[in-house]
Amino acid sequence: MSAVPDEAQCDAEAVPTPIRRRRVARVLLDSPLPQLDRLFDYEIPDELAGDAVPGVRVRVPLRSAGRVVDGFLVELGEPDASDRPLSQLEAVVSPMPVLTPRLYALARRAADRAAGSAGDILRLAIPKRMVRAEKAWLAADPPAVPEVTGDARAWADAVLNEYPGLADELLAGARLAVDAPPQPALLDDGTPVGAWALLLAAAAVRVLAGGRSAIVAVPDHRDRAQLEAALQARVPADALVRDDAKQSGPTRYTAFLRALADAPCIVIGNRSAVYAPVADLGMVAIWDDGDPLFGEPLSPGVHARDAALLRQELDGGALVFAGHTRTTDVERLVAVGWVREVPAARRRSPRVVLTAQREGESRAARVPSSAFTAAREALVEGPVLVQVSRPGYAPVLVCAQCRHPARCPHCGGPLHAARHGAVPACSWCGRAAHAWTCPECSSTMLRMASSGSERTADELGRAFPGVRVIVADGDHPVVSVEGRPALVVATRGAEPLAVGGYRAVILLDGDRMLMADDLRIGESCLRWWSNAAALAAPGAPVHLVGVGGDIARSLATWTQPAYARSELADRAPLRMPPTVRVAALDGPRKTVDAALAELRRAVPELDAEAVLGPLAHGDTVRALVRFDYGLGTRVAESLRASVVSQAVKGRRPAKGRPPGAANTLKVRVDIPDLDL
Repeated sequence: MSAVPDEAQCDAEAVPTPIRRRRVARVLLDSPLPQLDRLFDYEIPDELAGDAVPGVRVRVPLRSAGRVVDGFLVELGEPDASDRPLSQLEAVVSPMPVLTPRLYALARRAADRAAGSAGDILRLAIPKRMVRAEKAWLAADPPAVPEVTGDARAWADAVLNEYPGLADELLAGARLAVDAPPQPALLDDGTPVGAWALLLAAAAVRVLAGGRSAIVAVPDHRDRAQLEAALQARVPADALVRDDAKQSGPTRYTAFLRALADAPCIVIGNRSAVYAPVADLGMVAIWDDGDPLFGEPLSPGVHARDAALLRQELDGGALVFAGHTRTTDVERLVAVGWVREVPAARRRSPRVVLTAQREGESRAARVPSSAFTAAREALVEGPVLVQVSRPGYAPVLVCAQCRHPARCPHCGGPLHAARHGAVPACSWCGRAAHAWTCPECSSTMLRMASSGSERTADELGRAFPGVRVIVADGDHPVVSVEGRPALVVATRGAEPLAVGGYRAVILLDGDRMLMADDLRIGESCLRWWSNAAALAAPGAPVHLVGVGGDIARSLATWTQPAYARSELADRAPLRMPPTVRVAALDGPRKTVDAALAELRRAVPELDAEAVLGPLAHGDTVRALVRFDYGLGTRVAESLRASVVSQAVKGRRPAKGRPPGAANTLKVRVDIPDLDL
């Protein structure tokens, strides 16, 4: 006979067990797999509850293969009382919240627009963790709110007054297209900079004086150095943050942590600077957005201009596109009213002369007599700039008898000569062609078909005896030159600054530059020539040799926006970018055809001429899809779904099951024009 339980025991058994509510973390995995580009729920164990806050780096397990991967804790979910299985966080890697809600929103928006992964964007925006730098930052006092002196404010206002209403537009958070002043300038310490650097520095100082942060993105280190020099004397040192891929790991990570602080700052850097996680964004500016360095080569390939547009739309603040020329992309935004153009109060433009060979002059003469005379007269006062198209001595060699291009017998690459009398070498594999023979006519003689920077410097050195000759190109980087007489032979984009400006500028090889196989070659040439002309001293002549037509007139009259408008009008009937957006699909024909069929079902508004191809592209095929901006969201969603579907099919199958298709579908939205 069993014992009868007492009253207390019965009451204890009647009390139900309380349901445990789990703390949930939503994590974005750092993985290249497209099917993992979403937030995953993980349970937060009690020992990590204090450190597991939004924005920190975490380490979490994957159910497959027992692996552990890194990720970001994006947000905390609602406490979960269900019985669904949840894995636990493995560890909190760092207590520093490096992923702000605004930065994640920007990454998610940019990735969705480009049919890519948010993790790929964050790898560009957030540098690798440096433990020592992080510990030193956490141990130090937080940065103080910077104070802008009255002299710096007065200087900024004086510079901005050249553009009526620009200062008020900046404070109002407007989107602006500004034509930069095309002239050189000198800082108080005698350092030469472009006047554009003073303009953007003044705008950043004005924003910082209002208690907000500013971001200025420039193409390369030369532009960054000018901007940094213009700002160093105007703002406190701890308020000027440099974001540059050439920095060391600890230095760049420390700069990123400074941008995360609540105290406002000015961030200057390259294309990834547009993602700087400043707390209160007052302005994001891009200098010379037509430079190809602003195009991101890594997936998903979001251009810095598009990232800046998304950043301004999400975070507010002003958006400034500045340059000596205007791209058709910015001109389209001006045409639709999304961006407003701000002209200067005073019209100051270089004195451009369109130069051609006179009657009786040899067609082989690279420098016409009028440009030669201008250079000789200018050398009495100071330096003269000569811009050429290519570096080296003889970049292109041809057969001396039949003029057939000389090719390497091993790989088929073009041959070049490093100097006069040198053995020709291949530009691709580097092999020397000691016993070259023309496959067309069996001749063994070669002829130089073009002149590079070194050969041009050699020729001009003989034409101007006793004058110092300076070569500036990729192999011979020169940042600045003195104001004394010298001939500076530079390739496009490598022109050094001259103290007081160049006394004359000669632009050679213009016809050769325009022959490049590129949709935007006219736009690019106008940008190269305008940037070089802006280095001339006030009143100095700028000779454009051997070029005519609309592009030459736009340079001579300094009406680059008008050229952008005409280019935009010409591309509209042809449905070429930027009047429409273009996506490229690469992969096996069966995979590309399936993705296109799904795209037409998802976006029936696409017309019959929207898809070009698929055509053979190496071992695979390529198709181009042209679509209007209003259809961009749906097109990107459909293409991304096809990528994910193909990736899931390509996963490793279970034992006994046949393997799926390999993940070979590649999608790139807003592809560079060279890939067209």
